[in-house]
Amino acid sequence: MQKIEHIGIAVKDLDASESIYSQLLGTTPYKRELVESEHVMTSFLRVGTNKVELLQGTNDDNAISKFIEKRGEGIHHIAFAVTDIYAEMDRLKKAGFRLLNEKPKKGADNKLICFVHPKSANGVLIELCQEIN
Repeated sequence: MQKIEHIGIAVKDLDASESIYSQLLGTTPYKRELVESEHVMTSFLRVGTNKVELLQGTNDDNAISKFIEKRGEGIHHIAFAVTDIYAEMDRLKKAGFRLLNEKPKKGADNKLICFVHPKSANGVLIELCQEIN
């Protein structure tokens, strides 16, 4: 793993949250993107080399909406950049981590992604991200 790629925050209202985080971080979102396969609208803000991803469910039957229903708004996941997502997935499986995806899938911000189950990482949902070339 190279670095923290972004921190994902589950929100109920993307417009209101963009306003809050723009004021908080002193910057504006650089990208909004619908991830249809996950039924999620994302918004990215950059602070130096770090990124924050705001995530709002587009219906009631998706991971973000269910997360908010159970836990409320807040940190949803920490994403780590990797150079070879397949090798990293293999390494983690061999080390006993439970992956939520058998194969990487297309995520937001031009990334291949895979999630590590929170039960494997002390209650934290971990996302692996590889830039799509």
